[in-house]
Amino acid sequence: MDETNRSERPETAAAGELPWDMPDRVAVVGAGAWGTTLANLLAGKGLEVDLWVYEPELCEMMARMSENVVYLPGVRIHRRVHPSSDLAGVVSGRSLVVFVTPSQVVRAMAERAAPHLLDDAILVCCSKGIEKGSLKLLPEVLDEVLGRRFANDAAFVSGPSFASEVSQGQPTSVAVAARDPRVAEHVRRVLGTDGFTLYVNADVVGIELCGAIKNVIAIAAGICAGRGFGHNTRAALITRGLGEIIKLGTAMGANPLTFSGLAGIGDLILTCTSDLSRNTTLGRRLGRGETLDAILEATHTVAEGIDTARSVHDLALKYDLEMPICNQVYAVLHQGADPAHFVEAVIARDKRRDVGTVKVT
Repeated sequence: MDETNRSERPETAAAGELPWDMPDRVAVVGAGAWGTTLANLLAGKGLEVDLWVYEPELCEMMARMSENVVYLPGVRIHRRVHPSSDLAGVVSGRSLVVFVTPSQVVRAMAERAAPHLLDDAILVCCSKGIEKGSLKLLPEVLDEVLGRRFANDAAFVSGPSFASEVSQGQPTSVAVAARDPRVAEHVRRVLGTDGFTLYVNADVVGIELCGAIKNVIAIAAGICAGRGFGHNTRAALITRGLGEIIKLGTAMGANPLTFSGLAGIGDLILTCTSDLSRNTTLGRRLGRGETLDAILEATHTVAEGIDTARSVHDLALKYDLEMPICNQVYAVLHQGADPAHFVEAVIARDKRRDVGTVKVT
């Protein structure tokens, strides 16, 4: 593997045998597109999967039709996937529990699940975001809710992965981070398939920040596209956006190498360049003149970048950082700024130095 990606590795993260056996039954909490996809993936490996579904009507429909017609239409649910609206029943006795809910409800779901979790359960968080108000990353939220006994037994998965393409069996690679490398290796072994590869990374903070902030940059990319700007503008915006992610990540203690890996530039490129991205689609519609309220009223999916934009704005103030792209997305979403002036505000606003250049005196 090249020098820039040494922080990620597909090989065993710790010498010797892992202290956990391959589970025969696991829990997945959250039945959106990604949760349903992961449940199918695990079931395809021969595991029995209890899938918690928030909406009782959808749960009944999934059990009856063997399809998640709301969030993952056209994909048959594996016979080993068992939808249920009983959270306690889903997580009780499971040695591995996967959380795949919107980031802003992770705290509430962890609180509800906590009394029913095994003391030695391994947690896998596939949600990505920054909690509103507290500005905590999801590892901090889980630590606060579940206590230190789970601090080293949680892994966090992030990277360039659309659920629909994983469901189609298209080759996909993501990163998995944990404080204990054995936990990350165990999760890599449980979730990994020939087509779904996980690369171990020790940088929990960097993985989570990349997964959160890339949604804000994707909204910016969508606004540019909606305003009629082309590939040149988008490439510049992605590059400068990565710089903002690195700036905040470094201030918060992330490993700079993480940003050149799958969870960093990999996920950023995917999210900013595809029509499958909810955040890019949201930005495109804003750029074309639709209001945020009208867009939200017409959709049932969550664009995580809306809440994350506010959190990133607050973090930039906290760390005294200049993040013009993220701040302008915040202004459009939460302060009524006109998207018509977006590009001029974040790219053509003044002359700046590029990375590695020397200031001329």
